[in-house]
Amino acid sequence: MRNDVAQGAVVWFTGLSGAGKSTLAGLLAAEVGRRGTRVEVLDGDEVRTNLSKGLGFSREDRDANIRRIGYVARLLARNGVHVITAAISPYRDVRDEVRRLVEADGAAFVEVFARCPIEVLAARDVKGLYARALRGEIPNFTGISDPYEEPPRPDVTVHSDRERPEESLARILAVLESRGLVASPDPAW
Repeated sequence: MRNDVAQGAVVWFTGLSGAGKSTLAGLLAAEVGRRGTRVEVLDGDEVRTNLSKGLGFSREDRDANIRRIGYVARLLARNGVHVITAAISPYRDVRDEVRRLVEADGAAFVEVFARCPIEVLAARDVKGLYARALRGEIPNFTGISDPYEEPPRPDVTVHSDRERPEESLARILAVLESRGLVASPDPAW
């Protein structure tokens, strides 16, 4: 395994529930690792279970959850690890705060917005959470009864309603390669 890239980085996936953040984070982690870079994934659902247990869904609790993810990501990134996060992270100001802190530590920050219309998310939602939220049965549901603030200038926007995951992955990798954050693929692979 080689590691041509010593600088750590945080690739921050944001988007509504079901927009493909975790799927893309897993695909990206596998490819980055295959190219010889140390990588860790911080998935929002896993962090809520293990690091943010007890937090609710008020704005303050959501912000605390994102700050915790950001803190762990910073620790890893400043030690040369590429960290891929997948969390809704609905509020722009906290995402921007995390970006500033990561960059102040000397690591790169790449924001990836997983965009998908609510209608598509509701149609593909096997748990029926969007339908319940649209009926008013689930309070504080991001994108329905609680705001989601889209990033105004994400580094990459993927459209999970019209792109295959492999297409989105290729576009994300192209940005990481162009910034020197991951090695170009070895033709022998």
